[in-house]
Amino acid sequence: MQARNLKTLTIQQLLQLHGESTQELRRRGVVRSANNPLADYAEFLVCCTLRLSPAGPSTKGFDATDASGNRYEIKARRRAKGTEPTRFSALRDFEGGHFRYVVLVLFADDYTIERAAVLTVSAVRKRAFYQKHVNGWIIPLNDRTWAGVGVRDVSRELRIEQTRLKHRLAADYTQRDNERRG
Repeated sequence: MQARNLKTLTIQQLLQLHGESTQELRRRGVVRSANNPLADYAEFLVCCTLRLSPAGPSTKGFDATDASGNRYEIKARRRAKGTEPTRFSALRDFEGGHFRYVVLVLFADDYTIERAAVLTVSAVRKRAFYQKHVNGWIIPLNDRTWAGVGVRDVSRELRIEQTRLKHRLAADYTQRDNERRG
């Protein structure tokens, strides 16, 4: 791939590049929407790594299920340059019992895995706090979140899967698409 000097591109060109990238990620099945790709990419990577099945589009309360029917909610954050995130996005209707596990994925600025863990609902309950103005439960991004009873570190597994997927070329996806049509 030939590198582009992004500093020479106009705002319009940068936005077009973003749109084209998102379209290609959708074609490859990595993201499912035209929204910010972080959440979709995290769900894709977690499902590939943990062998989960993604929930249908706009399914309320969970993102994936395992072979036993256990439901998983997947939350992701990215450390963009110059920022220090302090929390994951809110868990809505946490008390509704929609999921059994929460998978947290923290990406570095370049979208590589910094940390990842699977937490039981009980572990989340001990770490999260309710915030009325967002109408949801917040999981703080601190050391306590990543360790303890009910927390399984899956950082290594996600990094291995991310490396494996990194080497898949566009041709691999084109071949897959052709096989589906044929």
